[in-house]
Order: sequence, then structure tokens, then C-alpha cells
Amino acid sequence: MSRAIKLLVLLLALVTISPAQAATEFIAVSYHDVRDDVVADYDPDQYAVATENLAAHFRWLNDHGYKPVSIAAILAARAGGTPLPEKAVLLTFDDGYRSHYTRVFPLLKAFNYPAVFSLVTNWMSQPAGARIQYGNEPKTREDFLSWEQVREMQSSGLAEFASHSHDLHKGVHANPQGNELPAAVARRFSDGQYEDNQAYLRRLREDLGNSIRILERELGFRPQVMTWPYGKFSVDSVGVARELGLDINLTLETGRGNLQELALIPRHLILANPTAANLAASLLLPERPSIVRAAHVDLDYLYDPDPAQQEVNLSLLLNRIRALEISHVFLQAFADPDANGAAASVYFPNRHMPVRADLFSRVAWQLKTRADVLVYAWMPILAFELPDPGQDRYVLESTHAGVRADPKSEPRLSPFDADNRKLVLDLYEDLAIHADFDGILFHDDGRLNEFEDASAPGQRELQALFGNSYSFRQLREDPDALRQWSRHKQQALTEFTGKLANHVRRWHPEIKTARNLFADTVLKPESESWLAQSIATAIETYDYVALMAMPYLENRDDAEAFLRTLAVKVTELPRGPQKVIFEFQTVDWRNGHEIHATEIARHMRRLQSLGIRHFAWYPDDFIAGKPALEPLREGASLADYTHRRR
Repeated sequence: MSRAIKLLVLLLALVTISPAQAATEFIAVSYHDVRDDVVADYDPDQYAVATENLAAHFRWLNDHGYKPVSIAAILAARAGGTPLPEKAVLLTFDDGYRSHYTRVFPLLKAFNYPAVFSLVTNWMSQPAGARIQYGNEPKTREDFLSWEQVREMQSSGLAEFASHSHDLHKGVHANPQGNELPAAVARRFSDGQYEDNQAYLRRLREDLGNSIRILERELGFRPQVMTWPYGKFSVDSVGVARELGLDINLTLETGRGNLQELALIPRHLILANPTAANLAASLLLPERPSIVRAAHVDLDYLYDPDPAQQEVNLSLLLNRIRALEISHVFLQAFADPDANGAAASVYFPNRHMPVRADLFSRVAWQLKTRADVLVYAWMPILAFELPDPGQDRYVLESTHAGVRADPKSEPRLSPFDADNRKLVLDLYEDLAIHADFDGILFHDDGRLNEFEDASAPGQRELQALFGNSYSFRQLREDPDALRQWSRHKQQALTEFTGKLANHVRRWHPEIKTARNLFADTVLKPESESWLAQSIATAIETYDYVALMAMPYLENRDDAEAFLRTLAVKVTELPRGPQKVIFEFQTVDWRNGHEIHATEIARHMRRLQSLGIRHFAWYPDDFIAGKPALEPLREGASLADYTHRRR
């Protein structure tokens, strides 16, 4: 028995689909070009599939009881008509390649399989011989379907056609440095200014309207399916599509399609010319858990008033991240040049704060596209130094309770002030509008000690909880009330970060979240009183918890013992090893001494033996090359992992 057949037998033994799932769920698959000369799994076009492999995919589906279905069948099943078959599959082919007629269509007829084809109508409307820019690759009109071929496919009853936009399958200039981001979600930057929201929505309506009119004119039907170029969409773009009758959206999110959620259908993107065995593994086996290796990158290191030097600094960063072969970069979106822990300005256009430089969008995009990492925007929750703060908007420790203010504490806005909350929500929204990123890392400023927040809004919150005459002095002498107050603050901060994430999801629906927590949340559960942080709540709430596993920050000289104790306690937490990232310090801030990469790599190896899987470090000084590249790479590289992303 061959290895591939053994793998298929194992997969079929491991995976079953229950009747309940079969009634409502289906798998959707996204293909692109199909060629006879695709080079194994390392062809320059990683989206292309060999004709023989596509035929093998179809044979595998047929032999194992999978039933390709049409959009019409899915809609009928949702309306109470013929139910979906137990193993329903939606086959989709994007971009309107000529090969969809010459290679895919004959296979569909041979197997009697339906499929959805997504067309870019601007490309289809070009005259013979016209040049078409397809990403970085120039093509000609003849590389794509003709209308005659499309009509022949349509008449077979096997091919349905979707809008892939009229002219959004491209990048548009989206920052002052000229980076091109996906046109369907980016705000264009032109003549020194950004497109406003009204102009952006108008551009979308005009484009999708053109696509609909051309498809209706050429094919005699009004499409109801929108396939978003590059899988990039937003709440606003989906809203525009819905206004125009495109009620079904094909995305590249992960997961199964569901009859009750056709507004957004996730699809499995076919990459690297998979064999039938590889396709089966990717569709049937549970998704492998990701491994996180993250460099904390401070944009204050990269910023330079000289644009030429700034580009040199960016090259140093990109070269280092590529060489490290890691999965994530936690990229600072705010500026803190005086190192007091609070944002004095930010690195993106916004409504409220000074912009030190419009830099985050460029660096994030370069890291994503040239260093192949996921970028999380690292942002404060409360620590913003406002140009005009107004009266009593900041957190204050209560001197009435006999507690002295911490002189090392960064300025933090009161989370109980409605104006503060709106300001921070606006900032996160502005960041999401102007940059493409994969996640948010909430800064470690999301904390409140026992007698915070004693600002006017904080005192009102305290009195709303315990009565109008209640004071911080009474709180100090009432342990039960103190615990309730601490829990209330922890919940308020958690709910606020949820609102921040949801604001970002309007433009980046797949965004993931991580939150910095102090080690005491694990080592001393009672620390909720002086931190208003809970490790259990954070594990439940966020995709990841970035735990500051920093012994010297905690004045522990025995780093090994500290980390070992922390690791044991994390592994005892439900989902602890799956969610918690151990974040190392690379500088002993007590004396300014470097913590060498060999020590960090040694800690990584030992913690892995204890069951810890995710690691990050701060700061990564890419200008000075510290921590040293090779020792750090030995501990952090994911070059040998096949489940490195997300």
C-alpha cells in the first residue's frame, strides 16, 4: 500500500461528518490558474495547480462521497428545498483565467461537477492584445476567458459566475511612501491626502455597479455573489455589496460554510499545487495549532527625520526578520521617545493625536509582504498623553486613602470617562482604516491598582457601585469591597478592549487579539487587587496572552527558577500552553545591560521541554543587531515547522 493511500485511509478513519453538520455545513475551496507545466510544489505561481492534480482532486472527491454543489443548490437548501448532501463541497475558481475553459471546464463535464467562476470585468472588457497588469506579472487579454467561452460554460448548467469586482483586483497607493494595498479596503493616498470615507464608499459603489451591469449585459443575469480580491473585505465593503444585491460574499477566511451564514462564506485557499493526499489532509484533519515566535519592534528605533536613513533602518529590520524566520512581529504603532510608557504621538493619521510620522502602514505592509510575518499592531489601552487633556481625565491614586502615587507609573487616561473611551476608540478605528495588519497587541498599561481610579469619573464609578457617600478611605478598610472593586475594574478593562477590537474588525474582520499581562497574574492570583488583571479571564477573552516572563523586571536574580515556576503554573491553566506567549526581556533595565541571545535561546529550549510553545522578546534592536542573530535564531526560528502561521 502506497504512503499516499495509507494517509487517505487514516484520514477517513479519523474524520467523520455528523448528520447534523451535513444538514447545514459545506466545504468551499478556492482555486486559481490551472496549467500543465506547474513545477511540483515550488512553482513561482504558488496559486497555480497542475491539471493532473486537479483531476486527482476531483477523483478523490468522487471516490470518497463528496458532492460538489452549486450556489443555487445552497440557496435552495437554505430556503427549505432539497437538503445539502452529507459531504457538500463548493468548488470556486477565481480571476477568470483562460485555463478555466480549456482545462477546468472539460473536467467539470467529465465529473458532472458544478463550480463558481469569479470574473474581473475590467479585464474581460479589454480589446484583443491588451496588456493587463496582474499583480507584479504582466499578462494579456488572451490569458483570460472570452465572453463567448463564458457563455458556453454558462449554457452547460455547470458554471455559475460571480463578480470579482470591475477594477479592484489591484493595489492602490495607500500611504505617503507609495505602498500599494488592496484596492477594496485601502484608502487611496493622492496629492498629499487620504481619500475620505464618502469617496471610498463612492468608489466601491461605482466599481461593483460597473461589474454588475457588465455581467448582466453579457450573461443575461444579475449576479448575487461577490468574491473579494485577495480575500480582503470590510464591514463597509460588504454593506455596499449588499446594497447592490450581492448578498453572498466569498472570502478566504478559514472554516466551513454554513447555510445560515451565506453573507460570508469562508473558503480553503489552494496553495503549492497539492496532491490529492495533501488536499485531503488540509481539508479533513483538524487545523494544526500555530506556533508563535514574535519580535517586539519599536518604531521609535526605525524613525528618523532623514527619510533616506529611515529607509536604511527599514531595510535592516526586514533583513533581520527574514533571517530570523519567525511568525509574528508586534509592531509599535505609537511613539514614546521619552520612554515614559505613554503615547506622546502616533505613527498613523488620526483625529486626536500628533502624528510623529505616517510610518506604521508602510512598515507593516513591508513586513507582511517581504518578510512573510503576521503583524500585530501594538497599542496602549489607556496610556495616551493628550495635547489638551482637560481637567481630571487621568487615572489618579487616592491620596485620601493614604496611598502615594507611583512616580514610575505612565500617564493613563481614566477608562470610566466617556470622552476618553471615545477618543481611544477613534484612535483604534483610524489605525484600522489606514493600515493592513493581522492582530492587535494590547499594551501592559491596562491595569489599575487598589486605589485607582480616583479621578472624578473613577470616583463616580466607585460610588455607583457602593453608594453615593462611599469613599476610597472606606475602601481601604473593607476587604470585601476592595475585591469587588478590583474585579469590577478588571471586567471594565476587558470589556473595553473587546470594544476596541470590534472597532478594528469593521475594517479587518479576521483580526486576532493578544494582551500583555504581568507575571504576577500567574504567580500571585491575588494580584487582581493591585493590577485589575486576570490570567483566566484573559485566556478566555483573547487569542493570545503575552505574559511578561521577565525575571529581572521582577527583581528576580535566579532567572531559571523564576521561568521554571512560571512555566509549571501556566501548563496547569486550562488552555495555558495554547494561549500564553512567554515574552522575554532583552535588556536588564535595572542596569542597562544586554541579556545575551544565548541566554534567551537557552530559556526557550528549557521552557519548551516543560510544555511552553510560544515565545516573544522585547526589545528587538534591529539597528544594533541585538540580541545576536544566530544564537537567537537557533532558539526562535520556525524554519522546520509546518504550522507556523496563525
